[in-house]
Amino acid sequence: MKIFPAIDIKDKKCVRLVKGDFDNKIEYNVSPIDQAARYKDHGFKNLHVVDLDGALTGKTVNLNIIREIVGKYDLKIEVGGGLRTLDSIKNYVDAGVEKVILGSVAIKNKEFLKEACIKFNNKIALGLDAKDGNLSVSGWKENLNIKTVDFLNEVNEFGISRLIFTDINRDGTKVSPNFEETIKIASISKCPVIISGGVSSLQDVKKAKELGNKNIEGIIVGKAIYDGDIKLDELAKEI
Repeated sequence: MKIFPAIDIKDKKCVRLVKGDFDNKIEYNVSPIDQAARYKDHGFKNLHVVDLDGALTGKTVNLNIIREIVGKYDLKIEVGGGLRTLDSIKNYVDAGVEKVILGSVAIKNKEFLKEACIKFNNKIALGLDAKDGNLSVSGWKENLNIKTVDFLNEVNEFGISRLIFTDINRDGTKVSPNFEETIKIASISKCPVIISGGVSSLQDVKKAKELGNKNIEGIIVGKAIYDGDIKLDELAKEI
């Protein structure tokens, strides 16, 4: 199972949000570049990056920082936040990221998602962020009356290459991921699924691996690393 240490960028700093609330964020005294170096030094091969400024503005605000990370370190990076146009996707693909995550724009415009999957074959990941079973968009500020499973069924044949499922109620809370809902999503999805939101300890990572679900590709670990609940040298043993 792939482990994706997380870097969420806001105002050129590493931050973590609690339940996706931009008014409830914790800033960490480390730059995204230095944090990526730490992950690389510990042997991690995959990285999950979110441009939170981009998620709010709809622009690729931190493209240069992410481009620098790609250029300096041999990491397979998936990146999301602020991707609203084919040109912005192309910027990240050209920068060398492995997967580009589409969230709000894909949910609001399924035809755009379909077009992106065709134009950027095997590069498009879909970020589905859910609260109480319904999708949320626009930096989690807008809750939609759309069931996650219903939307997934509508786009399942588009050629999406990866699905990142986040339970917003768990994200940044360190109360363990919503394994039950993730398994449900993985049973429907035609592409591999990444577990996201709520990882609290090494046991959560071990549990994800023990699921033995062939369609669950990996797990994202964020706040628990920054807060010291999970030590990087211990997490690296699970790679």
